[in-house]
Amino acid sequence: MALLTFDDLAPGQEYRAGPVTVTREAMIAFAREYDPQPFHLDEAAAQKTFVGTLIGSGWQTAAFGMRLFAEALVGHATSMGAPGIDKLRWLKPVLPGDALSATIRVEETRASASKPDRGIARFTLTLSDARGEAVMTQNFAAMFARAGATPQPRDVTLDTDSAPVPEAQDAELFPYLGEAEIGRVRALGAHRFEADAIMAFAREYDPQVFHLDPEAARATHFGALCASGWQTAAVWMKRLHATFGRDLALTARSGPVPQLGPSPGFKGMRWRQPVYAGDTLSYACRLIDRRSSASRPGWGIATHHNTAHNQRGELAFEFTGSVFWQWAPPR
Repeated sequence: MALLTFDDLAPGQEYRAGPVTVTREAMIAFAREYDPQPFHLDEAAAQKTFVGTLIGSGWQTAAFGMRLFAEALVGHATSMGAPGIDKLRWLKPVLPGDALSATIRVEETRASASKPDRGIARFTLTLSDARGEAVMTQNFAAMFARAGATPQPRDVTLDTDSAPVPEAQDAELFPYLGEAEIGRVRALGAHRFEADAIMAFAREYDPQVFHLDPEAARATHFGALCASGWQTAAVWMKRLHATFGRDLALTARSGPVPQLGPSPGFKGMRWRQPVYAGDTLSYACRLIDRRSSASRPGWGIATHHNTAHNQRGELAFEFTGSVFWQWAPPR
């Protein structure tokens, strides 16, 4: 069967996929690797948090959205990856046993003016549970080769340094949001993307050939095996928790420890450079705004801008997110 191309896409088309069941075991396994917050790991611990019950990581929910997008469209199309996500909203927690289905609508198509072998399509994706209630919405773009075109592989020199990335040992006092300094940057440390981990993530969440098979990837426009964008995002969360874990431990030695809650979503996620097997990304988080919550006394919402640079100093990844954060100590 011929692959769908950019020329087969038109505004108004809808694609559907699912359901996929989110098991408790898969939920906890993802959280252990990428998002080890109490409300993603353990029912008893979750009861003492902002959320109150065990829920799935939003990053895993987004990754399941990618898996269903692959099932619905890109797995049988001339996909060339995505430049980024304009806006994503987590509307409702995903609970153990929830069955998720996706509806993907083509909103706009535009042939590339500078690269005639491809075009860009803009989509909305709605992820719903078995009750038909939306748990996540997403506005994003993806690239596809045009009919009859064969985009040429780029020249890639892979980093073959096999030395492990040492875990940083620095720690800073972790403030309540009402006292946090706007503009402050927290370095989150580095992560090396290994081929085995790239392929394992892709098999579960983003089964596109340039994430799955080093040999086949060489023939694609990427020119070599590269990580799913959702893996680079999940690793941001992994680095955030590793760093904040040290900060919270230091803070606990001298006083109360602020809690963090879930995130309502993010905007402006951009994958600026492919992340190849062997690349090392250094992540950072900058607080850019804060406000107290009218609906949750004692809590606020922090807005933060996040970046990751590769070993050559090139910006590879960025986005602006938000998160619930305790505003002040309980009275």
